[in-house]
Amino acid sequence: MQTAPAKKMLIMNILDILKRYSDQDHTLSQKQIIDYLRQDYQMAADRKSVARNLTDLMDAGYPIECSETPRTYLTKDGRRETANILSDFYLERDFTDAELRLLIDSLLFSKHVPYSQCKELVGKLEGLSSLYFRSRTKHIRTMPDNAPVNRQLFYTIEVLDEAMEIGRQVSFIYNKYGTDKKLHPEHNAEGQIRNYVINPYQIAAANGRYYLICNYDKYDNVAHFRLDRITDIQMMDTPVKSMRKVKGLEDGLNLPKHMAEHMYMFSGESAPVTFRAKKYIVTDVLDWFGNDVQFYNETENEVTVRVTANLKAMRRWAMQYALHIKVLEPEVLSEQVKNDLLEALKHYE
Repeated sequence: MQTAPAKKMLIMNILDILKRYSDQDHTLSQKQIIDYLRQDYQMAADRKSVARNLTDLMDAGYPIECSETPRTYLTKDGRRETANILSDFYLERDFTDAELRLLIDSLLFSKHVPYSQCKELVGKLEGLSSLYFRSRTKHIRTMPDNAPVNRQLFYTIEVLDEAMEIGRQVSFIYNKYGTDKKLHPEHNAEGQIRNYVINPYQIAAANGRYYLICNYDKYDNVAHFRLDRITDIQMMDTPVKSMRKVKGLEDGLNLPKHMAEHMYMFSGESAPVTFRAKKYIVTDVLDWFGNDVQFYNETENEVTVRVTANLKAMRRWAMQYALHIKVLEPEVLSEQVKNDLLEALKHYE
């Protein structure tokens, strides 16, 4: 005999079975649900009880799908009647397995989420599908837990989200890694730990890391800070500076354009840049700069490219692709890259 509390738990246990054991490719019959109730919860239930609770869950709005099969039967007085029999139950998911896999891969390939937290988040994402999805992801392994991490990262994100929502400044300490593989605060000219007062506008992901797009309150230009190097963040009572007062954000933040121009998230001036490139790196060019790239003077092997980019970032990018491109304009950037290459060559002489 079932006890009263067990009967009250029946509907929740049936829902849990659907979450764990069913999806569009793995449907459950009422008999299978009864078997899982007995196996996992030591609970006995008949078909009528299971059918009634499944109907109650669907009436309550739970996304449970099933198939209906008409069956004809004889009544006690010999009449033939037809009724629809429900079977092949499964819980419809908010995310497809492909979408969950994409989210999990994004976590695994990120450089800013500590290993232990990454593992925990992957487990939560796996729980949004059935156990059959878990069996397909058990072979996934992230990088070894040997990268320096900032344990305050998620707290930093929470504070920034709230500050941006209500329009408040934040203060924090910005750090850099030492040879001991630990974070160390930046110091000012007097040797004191530098405390930054920042006007936060947007968090963006670039190159596998989170960056804060903001304004350092002492200046009037755009600044970028890596979130994994921020510690001791505090939200202030002072209102955030309007973007209209920040050079480069007078018309607001166009995030896709900003990210394309600041591929390494350096602060500073953006300007038109022209370079000659081998045609086999056109894909790379589009990956880095987006569809606003202009191509012209195309030959069989080369093409001239015009982009708008942060000049500091472009200087680094030109060094990265030095074998495949030649900067033409602006002339000052071309000279900088040339000198950088000559200095680099000295390391091998």
